[in-house]
Amino acid sequence: MANDPERFDSMLLAMAQQHEGGVKDLLSTIVSFLARKTDFFTGGKGGEWEQVVKDTFYAHAKKAKEEADKIKREKEEADRRLKDIQQKKEQERMAQDFEPASVTEITDQEAAKIQEDIDKEKKNKIGSGDGTPSESEPAEPEEEDEKEKGKLKPNSGNGCDLENYRWTQTLEEVELRVPLRQVLRPRDLTVIINKKHLKVGIKGQPLIIDGELDAEVKIEESTWVLQDGRNLLINLEKVNKMNWWGRLVSTDPEISTRKINPEPSKLSDLDGETRGLVEKMMYDQRQKEMGLPTSDEQKKQDVLKKFMEQHPEMDFSKCKFN
Repeated sequence: MANDPERFDSMLLAMAQQHEGGVKDLLSTIVSFLARKTDFFTGGKGGEWEQVVKDTFYAHAKKAKEEADKIKREKEEADRRLKDIQQKKEQERMAQDFEPASVTEITDQEAAKIQEDIDKEKKNKIGSGDGTPSESEPAEPEEEDEKEKGKLKPNSGNGCDLENYRWTQTLEEVELRVPLRQVLRPRDLTVIINKKHLKVGIKGQPLIIDGELDAEVKIEESTWVLQDGRNLLINLEKVNKMNWWGRLVSTDPEISTRKINPEPSKLSDLDGETRGLVEKMMYDQRQKEMGLPTSDEQKKQDVLKKFMEQHPEMDFSKCKFN
């Protein structure tokens, strides 16, 4: 403990913060102290103090360079791991084959079921008029808007910019960036990624993040890296790749997932199945905004149309279909 060079760090940091000129002014203060209060410059043989200064500075310069080289190697290794993961995802995406849409003929039993539904629909229309909701009934969009009150607008990355960190997301992963106020080493940090919980902080200080994640993540495919000793980058791989997160952890303010706008160019990064589902969601949203049927509604109408064509003897002129 007596030879621990870090035991004076807090004292020296306090001194450094009072020197607006930076390291140069701090060194000047220390050297001035040696000149005024010690015989450092006059107590030894001629030129001896110069050798002490040279040996000391060169020794610490060598340690600093070794540490910087180590951090660089760790960063390169982390970047390599991230690149390997990204390449693996790309290979998996390329391996996905799009299955062509198929048309299924309806059976006699299915036709009978459809006819039964049509008969029930006719009876309901006769018994309740045209089925139009009364003016007193609240419209669905208004209910949804009520739920959106108090939610934040997503940032450009479909996440949120907070005081101590910024997070963005795609349907596959969440990227978290935590700026640090000092140069650190990876071993100075606490980063614990659990399936539904995240802890991030600097050792010896209160945690920056300690909370339950908005959804589960894949621990083995989630990574973190310290960039330039000042920025912590964490990638969290989502388990459910069909949901947008409303917040990073439960203690964060919630964003409006309805206002999320994924970039079209990012769709190419998704695997075949996920991309197809996202495109379907986007198509259905546009159809709703234009008052047109969604893909599922259109499919139902096509089945009914085909059924009607197969049964021309039936009279469907007074039927109403939603």
